[in-house]
Amino acid sequence: MYKLIPIFFILFFLTNSSYAYLGPGVGGGVIAATIGVIVAILAALFGLIWFPIKKLLKKRKEEKKSTTEKVD
Repeated sequence: MYKLIPIFFILFFLTNSSYAYLGPGVGGGVIAATIGVIVAILAALFGLIWFPIKKLLKKRKEEKKSTTEKVD
């Protein structure tokens, strides 16, 4: 196992150029995908936080309304 670590680092740092062309569309795709993942995570967090709070606020509003109706 310990013999593989130096071999890994030697192979990792001794790389060759691939001479491949990455056009401007690749950069735009990476940016769009990154923004999409971030928005999806934020939307999931928003959904997990907002809807229980919304339900709790609605429940409190209904309880407050029912107690004021009983008093009148």
